[in-house]
Amino acid sequence: MSDVQDLYRKYVSRSQVSLITSFGFGRVLADHAEGVWITTRDGRRILDFTGAVGVLSHGHNHPRILAARRRFAEKHRMEVHKAFFSPYVAALSHNIAQLLPGDLNISYFPNSGAEANEGAIKMAYKYHGGERNTILRADISFHGKTLGAGSLTGSTENAFRFPGLPNIVTYPYGDVEAVRAAVRAARTARGTCDVYAIMVEPFSASSMRSWTAQALYELQALCRAEDIVMIFDEVYTGWGKTGSLFYFDRHPGLVPDILTYSKSFGGGKASISGYTAREPIFRRAYDRLSDVILHSTTYYGFGEETATAIEAVNVAVEDDFPARARAIGDLLGPGLDKIRQRHQSLVTEVKGAGALWGVFINGGPRILDLAAKLAPAGFQNDPQFRTKLITLSVIAELYREHRILTYYSPNVENPLVVSPMLVTEPHEVEYFLDALDQTLGKGLPQLLTRFVRDKFFQRAGA
Repeated sequence: MSDVQDLYRKYVSRSQVSLITSFGFGRVLADHAEGVWITTRDGRRILDFTGAVGVLSHGHNHPRILAARRRFAEKHRMEVHKAFFSPYVAALSHNIAQLLPGDLNISYFPNSGAEANEGAIKMAYKYHGGERNTILRADISFHGKTLGAGSLTGSTENAFRFPGLPNIVTYPYGDVEAVRAAVRAARTARGTCDVYAIMVEPFSASSMRSWTAQALYELQALCRAEDIVMIFDEVYTGWGKTGSLFYFDRHPGLVPDILTYSKSFGGGKASISGYTAREPIFRRAYDRLSDVILHSTTYYGFGEETATAIEAVNVAVEDDFPARARAIGDLLGPGLDKIRQRHQSLVTEVKGAGALWGVFINGGPRILDLAAKLAPAGFQNDPQFRTKLITLSVIAELYREHRILTYYSPNVENPLVVSPMLVTEPHEVEYFLDALDQTLGKGLPQLLTRFVRDKFFQRAGA
């Protein structure tokens, strides 16, 4: 393990080593993984409740995903070539069109969620021929870390501001009246609308907040009336995670102009994302010979990735991932609420949907003051860091004592994220709930002191 850490320090990132080794899971190497379990090289089994931040809805090494990739390799299929049509791109686009409502028919497949959002933004701008200049985004949002998508991300994780898109207007998450006001304020001297797109996360995986159905319907009516391209970012929440195939699907008649998705789209094996546009949006933006390669990449439609995504979508549909997520939520929702009631002085709130929940841990002023005193030099004046430190101490204890892997959202209130894979069994959910209850039962002062001592004092003296 020390050899790997040394290589990371020399050739990857010293700070990354410092961060990950704050926890026990950063001090061991994984040997193999299957389903919801990771086995380390020293033989310990770890329950993975992170879902790899949304990537592993299918679990680690799903047999059907492995078989699809093996078939592709054994038959020496062609990976990528600009001069040949890809049957995998054609089939994947067709299948997605059958699953999505309305005229969401035209798809493009880049590599990451951020790239999908970049592509959606470009299409929206091109749709208006460059005649509109304003784009709206929420104050609480996460759309990626590229320059364009990153500039539309409203997250405390972005401590350094890079240059980005011009004319970004921020609205409070879920507030359709504020969106109306922003649209009115963005009118040109001629009285025409200057907003070309609005970025929306119907369910925020960073804060566990969601738009109300009424607000989304009103937003759709506003966008249609003003010809604003409404982009739904479901990079995390897509493919069943919250109890419907996409979160917006639970609202009949609601259809975004462009939908972006990634994460579990690749079945945990393929680096692939997608964005699907309503046919009129795509046709007007790109569907002419002069614009065919206006937005393209070398690895668009990479063969093995699209073949994998086809099977990943098949599994999500045939195994009814939305129903699996709802069943997990039926256990997590009441279970987490009971924990909140038993530990009211520590847990301020639990909220979520399907297999995606947040546990908001605070502990009151006394605990926050203790966290501030224990924080290392340079962090005492960061009010967010105190909450992060408290949540991190719970994550460390869950791993140390129960071999459960969890993570926290660095955005806004820093909740402990409960994001089990959609192949998680009921007894594994119950095991997690019992472990979290036991962990919080130790009290935050003990957890916090132990975590800070292990991280900042023992390692400093090593």
